[in-house]
Amino acid sequence: MNKQIQSVIVVGSGNVAESVAVAVNECPTLELRQVVARNTKRVSEVAMLAGCEWCDDMAEAAAADLYIIAVSDRAVEDVATALRRAEGSIVVHTAGSVERSVLGEERTGVLYPFQTFTAGRRVDFSAVPLFVEGSDEQTTQQIEGVAHALSRRVYRATSAVRREVHLTGVLACNFVNALYSMAADRLEENASLPFDVLRPLIEETARKAVEATHPRGVQTGPAVRGDFSVAERHTKMLGDEHKAQIYKLLTEYIWQTSKKI
Repeated sequence: MNKQIQSVIVVGSGNVAESVAVAVNECPTLELRQVVARNTKRVSEVAMLAGCEWCDDMAEAAAADLYIIAVSDRAVEDVATALRRAEGSIVVHTAGSVERSVLGEERTGVLYPFQTFTAGRRVDFSAVPLFVEGSDEQTTQQIEGVAHALSRRVYRATSAVRREVHLTGVLACNFVNALYSMAADRLEENASLPFDVLRPLIEETARKAVEATHPRGVQTGPAVRGDFSVAERHTKMLGDEHKAQIYKLLTEYIWQTSKKI
């Protein structure tokens, strides 16, 4: 029978580390022993939010059953190398696009939370999809136990699957937010109107997409109607070559995919 993971250390002080640390601290079956990160100011802030001790030296990390490395993708391997681990412990990272193997081959894994995180902003972690991978079946099951304690949405996923999931997150979150920013800037600069004008539209668009069987079924606008005269006028209004190209490409994509409905 697999030993249940009880004690946890979160390594990192960024947005993901903060949310994971708070979620672990609030989980009744887990003990958050420490947050470890080199940024003394920030790690102390995260530790205060999570109600635990902190340490700014990877080589002085406390003993625990599980170490969760929640740092930037490019730092995962270096942090894992510098981190002191208790014998028999498991170490995982939270990155969507990093191979599990950078942590080594024994008692390693991935616990990837598929959500956007912002410092100081709370999320309902129980609703966050968690993607799990382990170096062997026993390790995978132990990581799954932690995942199920934190969230009701847990999936096993290889590195290849996680890369696909991460790509969809960039499309559905990062790129969409960039379009929000482009729209807000345009409204302010060319119509002297605040972002508040866009809020109800953004909220209803997101609500419809979430409630729909597939977002394509609730697509609206000139592109889905094939109103290319309006699209051409909008392209000319944008002026900027890069923004105009984005508009053209998205218009063509919407037109081509809408014909499949």
